[in-house]
Amino acid sequence: MAITLIAPIVEGHGEVEAVPALLYRIAETIGLADSLRVNPPIRVKSGSFLNDADYFERYVTLAAAKAAQAGGSVLILLDCEDGCTKTLGPDLLRKARAVRGDVMFLVVLAKREYESWFLAAARSLRGVAGLKADTDPPADSTAIRGAKEWLTNHMNGTYDEITHQVVFTRKFGFEEARGNPSFDRALQRIRALFRPDSPAAPN
Repeated sequence: MAITLIAPIVEGHGEVEAVPALLYRIAETIGLADSLRVNPPIRVKSGSFLNDADYFERYVTLAAAKAAQAGGSVLILLDCEDGCTKTLGPDLLRKARAVRGDVMFLVVLAKREYESWFLAAARSLRGVAGLKADTDPPADSTAIRGAKEWLTNHMNGTYDEITHQVVFTRKFGFEEARGNPSFDRALQRIRALFRPDSPAAPN
């Protein structure tokens, strides 16, 4: 069985654990979890990564070197906040390829935050880590500024990224979360990454 290796670049403390959990869950949906290997994510400062060319090159080079050892790919997963995913994503991909053209890159941007995906799937998380049993998703999860605060307001306690992000990642319903367009795109593109012969696979 061929091994798929992914070297992630992330920005949040919670995503260091949550992103590998997400990748394994997605691989499991297409029967490839046993062939997936995920390097410990490299955590970057988003502002520096987006605006400092030397900083960007340093961390992309590091991740690419790890991926290249096993013919793997680099996943760059960031929060988009108020930025435009349609312009930022292609720009990051172009710059990453300019750093290391022999490695496959995939850029995934969560609109506005990674936690926005949980908001879209709130019903599937009822009762998980103190989320209230009557919690319904907002009408538009991408319109919420402050998804972490929204979660806190619907929990018996305070949402903590390091504690709760990986817990919610392991439990949130993918089909519900696909109501958030950025998660729908992420799901489709990561699945395609696991199948290099797919027409949707990055190149």
